[in-house]
Amino acid sequence: MTTKTKLHPRNQHSRGYDFELLMAQTPELEAFMIQSPAGQATIDFQDVQAVRMLNRALLKAHYDIDFWDIPAGYLCPPIPGRVDYIHYLADLLAGSNNQEIPRGRHIKALDIGTGASLVYPLTGQSEYGWQFTGVDIDAGAIRSARQICKFNKLAITLRRQSKPENIFRGVIQPNDVFHVTMCNPPFHGSIEKAKKGTQRKWANLGKGRSAKLNFGGQNAELWCPGGEIKFLARMVEQSMEFADQCLWFTSLVSKKDNLQPLGRIIGKTRVADCEVVEMAQGQKTSRFIAWTYMKKNRRSSFVKKART
Repeated sequence: MTTKTKLHPRNQHSRGYDFELLMAQTPELEAFMIQSPAGQATIDFQDVQAVRMLNRALLKAHYDIDFWDIPAGYLCPPIPGRVDYIHYLADLLAGSNNQEIPRGRHIKALDIGTGASLVYPLTGQSEYGWQFTGVDIDAGAIRSARQICKFNKLAITLRRQSKPENIFRGVIQPNDVFHVTMCNPPFHGSIEKAKKGTQRKWANLGKGRSAKLNFGGQNAELWCPGGEIKFLARMVEQSMEFADQCLWFTSLVSKKDNLQPLGRIIGKTRVADCEVVEMAQGQKTSRFIAWTYMKKNRRSSFVKKART
């Protein structure tokens, strides 16, 4: 497997941030601008308010989102890395569509844990025109996502997951059809581990220690009992119940060491195919795992059938 060091070729942020463009469209960003030690324009990425304003500017300049905000304390995700997931999902779907990237509202995506930021539906709808359904367990996140949709007049379906132990159950309805599901799962097993992970990251970047959680985040966004591996094990188990309604099930996997046990878990199901796709942002490597229960000869017809 080749380790990538650059963003996806279609990622609008592959050459970095154009701060002049961003400030021209979102003048409020200027108040957060600083100079890096090398004398380049940047922001303080440990400052939650600065990151929030940067996201607002990026979504407006690149994705036609006129209004975007999130409540204090909710996860404020980095846009370039998040949209990379969308672009690689488009490539995955192209493999089931005669190598042509499918575009338009007939392509349906399910975002598990969509969050208050609604970042995947916003960027995915803008880039490819897909129709998104966003799911979250947190009522505040759903309220925030609905507000973003209302102000921007976006047709994104939002559903509340009422049972913490469920992932697909209760939110995928009998008549639903999805080409792809996606998820940025809670990576940590406890709030203490989440804080230690953030401190370790800042130390690795040479920025010292910080008591702040990286980009904010509520409990359900950052950790769950058993951590990532237990969450994804439940996801795989429940995916079997919806094998005929979803073409590809996918999720980010934060720790490479989790891939082997996940492979064993998926191997115990009746999957037809399983792939691991590596992504990168700068020196950081990330990945997602994808599995499908449909044989190759069914996948193209599934895309065509879902169009009708």
